[in-house]
Amino acid sequence: MNILLVNAFILGLIGGVIPGPVLTAIFTEVLHGGFLKSIRLIILAFIAESSVALFTMLVFTKLDFQLEIIKIISIVGAGILFWIAFGLWKIKTLDSDKQNSFGLGKITLMILANGMLWTFWITVCIPQALELDDQMSFGAYAFLLVVEIGWLITTTLTAYVFSKFRRLLSQPKTIPILFKIFTIVFIYFGLTLLYDGATYFLPSLT
Repeated sequence: MNILLVNAFILGLIGGVIPGPVLTAIFTEVLHGGFLKSIRLIILAFIAESSVALFTMLVFTKLDFQLEIIKIISIVGAGILFWIAFGLWKIKTLDSDKQNSFGLGKITLMILANGMLWTFWITVCIPQALELDDQMSFGAYAFLLVVEIGWLITTTLTAYVFSKFRRLLSQPKTIPILFKIFTIVFIYFGLTLLYDGATYFLPSLT
């Protein structure tokens, strides 16, 4: 299997469990109505996030960016990954105590207003997707699909586990270990992007 598709799946898996407004909304739905009721919200979030990803993918594939620009974006993406990793390292609990009601309009606006999501796609996922597009037909869209499948899997599993083991997940010793593992993975991806950009602009490093 192409390593870029593996990267896409891992990025999707991790993206599905990063704390944020959407995951908090899903946890809130679990608390109020149980796991089955949260599936509606998960599907809405999946549709909205996939639409954002598809829009950015269409823009970048149609504009035909030069490779140098893509490599620069990749380097910026590495910085974004390190920033995310820094935030993940500090996570100790999952905050899901806020009560709210989430419908299609609200969840869509929540995702559209999520600057981190846009930045993550543009600086981390898009460069790798375009690289895969050069290697296979419709590679960029295959990358997008695999990321979203990974996101859907872990978001759904996280909601289910939360519904069954809320007390365990709330323990201060459990969550920090889990997210430190995610931190290491993000740092790995960041270093990979940095190395790729450095070897392109400084071929003597290879």
